[in-house]
Amino acid sequence: MNFLIRFVLRVAVTIVMMVLGGRVGAVPPNDPSGTWLVEDGRARIRLERCGPSRDRICGFIVWMKEPADKRGQLYRDKENPDPDKRARALLGHQLIMGLQATSDGRFAGDIYNAEDGKFYSVSLWRESADRLKLKGCLIKLLCQTQTWQQTLDAQPGQLIGLTGDLNGPRADKEWAQVLPPKPIPAKAK
Repeated sequence: MNFLIRFVLRVAVTIVMMVLGGRVGAVPPNDPSGTWLVEDGRARIRLERCGPSRDRICGFIVWMKEPADKRGQLYRDKENPDPDKRARALLGHQLIMGLQATSDGRFAGDIYNAEDGKFYSVSLWRESADRLKLKGCLIKLLCQTQTWQQTLDAQPGQLIGLTGDLNGPRADKEWAQVLPPKPIPAKAK
């Protein structure tokens, strides 16, 4: 009788694991959150949930192979159309702006290109557990697709802090975490 109970329990656990795909507590398969090495190896981009209900994807440059020029000056966002952002360093800035989930399991929205200060349409999706596809388009006919590799280590100079922290990337003001208002203390009578 003991053997039969153990057998039934093993079968039940196996079925549950097959249905869940062994992913109990894991990130959903299409969620692109994580740190990714871009195709040419020049940067690492951290993708994370953002927006008031955390249903969008934002991306930040958290590592650059060459964050500074030959004089040792950090590369700046000098082409940004917003004059207030032109002095910010490229390392740590936000380049993927609140991508929304689509019906086909992708995320779509805008990506910022600091080289020309313009925004482009982009969609991204997981190709596999450790590969991400990113398709950027100037117009519908002029598109380019890259494959990014997930990274689990940290390189020297990589920002590893939480977004908004001292050693983390900085969200653009429209995507920054909005803190709840502080309660106003009651006056003593």
